[in-house]
Amino acid sequence: MDDAASSASSTQSLSAKYQEKMKRLRELHAKRNEARMQNHKEVVEEDKRNKLPTNWESRKRQAEWIIQDEAARKEAETKGKDYERMKLLNIEATEAERIARKKRSKQNPDPGFSDYEQAAIRSYNRLVKNIKPNMEAYEKAKEKLGPAFYGDRNTIMHGLHEDRKEAIDKMVTNLEKQVAKREKYSRRRMHNDDADIDYINERNAKFNQKLERFYGEYTRETKLNLERGTAI
Repeated sequence: MDDAASSASSTQSLSAKYQEKMKRLRELHAKRNEARMQNHKEVVEEDKRNKLPTNWESRKRQAEWIIQDEAARKEAETKGKDYERMKLLNIEATEAERIARKKRSKQNPDPGFSDYEQAAIRSYNRLVKNIKPNMEAYEKAKEKLGPAFYGDRNTIMHGLHEDRKEAIDKMVTNLEKQVAKREKYSRRRMHNDDADIDYINERNAKFNQKLERFYGEYTRETKLNLERGTAI
């Protein structure tokens, strides 16, 4: 009987150990599967982040700030309060100075001449900035012209649009300002008596100087051959 009892006790002990090991094994399997799923989720999220634009976070913060600002503005208008004044009351002096400095830097100071492309871009931005659209005239023209208002490659715009006298006067005024500004900054160069005379007036001389500056190195040999009479 003692042997049978001892054998039964040993069998129960082995069975308990086996059950404990199987339980731990199942827990390890569950943890491994959980870790695998978590890793897969992280990989997917990282792939999404990599596909986003580089400035996504800053754009997201800016969009959230705009939404909050609009909500606060509407709330202030509902209460009949001046929202801009409320904002200034809640801004620190250093932050207000930073905003003012940023506004001053955006006033488009003249950086001087770099090339004709940049000069044309600055002129275009300046003219567009001064345009005040007339929505009433816009709607009238849209109603009058119909589909031709937007135009396409088959639309002949000549004769459809009539320039207003105010617009023409504005263009003339702007051109006169440009001429006055050029005359103010232009200066007469010293005349060189030893230089070749290849121009008929001062304007033509300036034009030839520009040609020489940009294309002189490519045409110098041909010019010399023409002077010597050896050109073919």
